[in-house]
Amino acid sequence: MNIVDKIISFYLNNKSLYIGEKVTMSEHMIQTAMLAEKAKCSTSLVCSCLLHDYGHFILENPNLLVKKMKDGKHEEVGSEFLKKYFIKDVLGPIKYHVEAKRYLARSEKYYHLLSAASKLSLKIQGGIMDKKEAEEFENNEFFLDSVKLRKFDENAKKPGLKIKGINEYKNLLISKLI
Repeated sequence: MNIVDKIISFYLNNKSLYIGEKVTMSEHMIQTAMLAEKAKCSTSLVCSCLLHDYGHFILENPNLLVKKMKDGKHEEVGSEFLKKYFIKDVLGPIKYHVEAKRYLARSEKYYHLLSAASKLSLKIQGGIMDKKEAEEFENNEFFLDSVKLRKFDENAKKPGLKIKGINEYKNLLISKLI
């Protein structure tokens, strides 16, 4: 089975609720990609959005990690696995989307938009960035796309929303392979 078929299979077969939310992980990532499409983002960023939480599929039990207040570092697990297959413009925002949440949470307005599950994971993932961390992150080549991804991420948790099927993204996934 090639990597694109494997990804599609994970999406079709994973019915686990996204940690602390009322949508599945697959629904969440597809909603995130749909928001990027609606905002007319690059196809690389749409693909990043589609795969941004893929590390949760790889981790054995992400819900148990959260209950134990442990960070599974899904962003690193996912980007590390996917780097064998996808171009760096897809991988960068995946790798840094948690940093983007930590960065954006510096704004009280953004912090209050976070779901309860996102606030809990923020705490587990290192909390709100300090000024020095934020300045360093602003210089990251994937800063802007990571921030965009993270904003879509927080808004992609709507139960019952009519979404695309994962197979509708097959050609996009193929187009971003190394």
